[in-house]
Amino acid sequence: MARPHDTPSADTASLRALFEAVREGRLDPAEAERRALAELTLDPLEDLGFARVDHHRAVRQGFPEVIYGQGKTPAQVARIAKAIVDRGHALLVTRTDAPTYGELAKVVPDARFHEEARIIERRVPMPRGQGVVLIAAAGTSDIPTAEEAAVSAEVMGNDVDRLYDVGVAGLHRLLAERARLDRARVVIAVAGMEGALASVVGGLVKVPVVAVPTSVGYGASFGGIAALLAMLNSCATGVSVVNIYNGFGAAAIASSINHLA
Repeated sequence: MARPHDTPSADTASLRALFEAVREGRLDPAEAERRALAELTLDPLEDLGFARVDHHRAVRQGFPEVIYGQGKTPAQVARIAKAIVDRGHALLVTRTDAPTYGELAKVVPDARFHEEARIIERRVPMPRGQGVVLIAAAGTSDIPTAEEAAVSAEVMGNDVDRLYDVGVAGLHRLLAERARLDRARVVIAVAGMEGALASVVGGLVKVPVVAVPTSVGYGASFGGIAALLAMLNSCATGVSVVNIYNGFGAAAIASSINHLA
């Protein structure tokens, strides 16, 4: 049965990435063959007892299953991570910590931990995005969420430009970087307080803007609700909004846009 869209399937894109990696000398042909056979012949669902790992997530959605670390024990995260890596997939663990990384590194020794982003990752060759994903953060306090978005987008195969501390209280800082805004194919705007950055950026660029509210602010910010509502009520066109602190979700949307032909 034909697929519902007129674009290459995710599994085709995955195989193409393997072929390109071999051609460029970044991947041994034998390893590429192992990964391709794993995708085509192994059971797409691996039952670990406490988790059922979906190995065909990349086939359906373009990127492997991502592990949400919060609420899981370090041992659980490590076992899920090993199952993902053993199938040749990229590894992305969000909302995690150093003790979990210590346990995971025992079974995936080449994984990397990004403390500020609270992410553990291991990258594999994959199709590259068409342009640049720019991450604009209003203030220094918003950087941890911005880094979650930035690192996630990089692991998903995107070139990322970081533009931090450009909130509307000093609008000249953002306007001075107009050339970088214009070069982006999609912008992620991270802001707390009144959340105005997304509207300002949305009024300056002709590309999609993904807004990420944070809870940065005093009591009347209601834990990020004020920024969330301001972003939802933006009068700028082309602005979409994810949940409070959801840097990963913003990266997933931005990556999907950036990978469109």
